[in-house]
Amino acid sequence: MSKTVVVYHSGYGHAQRIAQFVAEGAGAQLIAIDAEGNLTDAQWADVSAADAIILGSPTYMGSVSWQFKKFADATSKQWLSRAWKDKVAGGFTISSNMSGDKLTTIQYFITLTMQLGMIWVGQAEMNDGVHNRLGSSSGVMAQCGPTEPADKIPQNDLDTAKAYGKRVSEVATKLHG
Repeated sequence: MSKTVVVYHSGYGHAQRIAQFVAEGAGAQLIAIDAEGNLTDAQWADVSAADAIILGSPTYMGSVSWQFKKFADATSKQWLSRAWKDKVAGGFTISSNMSGDKLTTIQYFITLTMQLGMIWVGQAEMNDGVHNRLGSSSGVMAQCGPTEPADKIPQNDLDTAKAYGKRVSEVATKLHG
């Protein structure tokens, strides 16, 4: 059985709620990037020990939050040593608009993980009225209105997140045992 972690930043609780469903589906450990963009040494060790890393951030102004970007920049040590080569990767985001330029956030994750030598897992769920409401093939995209609290995230977005977490974990198990 593989070990999966979900590393995410959440500014207002929306990305955290998605992260919880992704982690539930994956049987994964949640690792929150703090408000200053940091992880503890113990959290870095947990991420490094994982076979699969699922990344999450809200989409702010067409990209990841600055806190997530700080975490991403700190992975340069892993890049230099190729420490995360062949780990499985995935990602999710949420914004207040239907598009909200969420694709650029997912593409940011893909580029980051490719630079780290990781293996990206796309979204397998079709937009069938139950899953993948926003029709993303590259990761989980969720939407919740700009003034709505996190408990108003549509259930099919949460179901998609859970199914995606399960998929990433299953791929990691196939590759890493």
